[in-house]
Amino acid sequence: MGCGTDREAAAAAAADSAGPAAGGPEADELAARKAALAAYSGYLATARKASGRSDPHHPELSTFLADPLLTRVRFAIRTAKEHGAVRVGTLASDPTVTSVDLAAVPPTVQIQDCLDATGWRLVYARDKRVVPGSRGTRHLATATATRYPDGRWLISSGASHEDQPC
Repeated sequence: MGCGTDREAAAAAAADSAGPAAGGPEADELAARKAALAAYSGYLATARKASGRSDPHHPELSTFLADPLLTRVRFAIRTAKEHGAVRVGTLASDPTVTSVDLAAVPPTVQIQDCLDATGWRLVYARDKRVVPGSRGTRHLATATATRYPDGRWLISSGASHEDQPC
């Protein structure tokens, strides 16, 4: 599926072994980076599942997403479903953290990704024909992970910049 999580996990594990003492600002930032990337990876995986089943109320969506992005994702899936379409194929991802702001209220982590949606198709469910005008591209995407009062990091906003290839 190419979510980039193996590379990020290896980098995080390496940083842990040589990293700062537990509880310091560097450790807090590293933990925020890991949690934000895990939420982002979970978001993409769950959105793929929900889109493939035309299920805008897939229970895992709220595990990784918060509003306003949660509502936008559900709306897109519901719209496709109403038109008899589902998403199939692969969506490759290679996310990186571009900034961490633990002093913000609430704390946030900015993520940048190069999404490869060339193998990710919107097709009609009944005959698997590709929906006209739905060709995927390889493009820049950005997302914001927000830490909520219960300690969870959720992806609260995101944008696909299809006019910006990567």
